[in-house]
Formats: sequence, structure tokens, C-alpha cells
Amino acid sequence: MMNNKTALLLLLCPALLPGCSKHEPVPQSQCDKVVAHAKKVLGSKAPSTAEMNKQCQGATDDARGCVLAADKPMKLLKCDF
Repeated sequence: MMNNKTALLLLLCPALLPGCSKHEPVPQSQCDKVVAHAKKVLGSKAPSTAEMNKQCQGATDDARGCVLAADKPMKLLKCDF
């Protein structure tokens, strides 16, 4: 049988995950903003602006939102960009 802590954790996980994984959708028209933010986060390791803009144009609104929400390079890797 499960103890009380395990049961509580199982109940809370589904409620907490959407809050952590969802981002405000960002339309394709804001790719300049998304690319500029990604370049700022990645610094000298950022791909070219042209390459990033191409990726942005092909990404989903949610993926662009993920990029804008990322404040560290490792968080950018979690985005489907």
C-alpha cells in the first residue's frame, strides 16, 4: 500500500505539471523578438540570426512561447524550437 506522502505526491503531480510546462503562445509575427531573446540567452554560442529566424518561422506558437520564457540555455534545450 502507498503511504500518505506518496499518495499526496501522485495527486499533486498532474496539477503541477501543466503550470510548469505551458507557456503563453507567441505568434510567428513576433519571431524577431523570439530570436533576439534566444540570442541574448545563448550569447556567443547562438546560431546565426538567419538560421534562428528560419527555425522560429517553422516552430509552433507554444515553442516560441517556451523560448521567450527560457532564461538559461538549458531551458532553451527543452523547447521544441
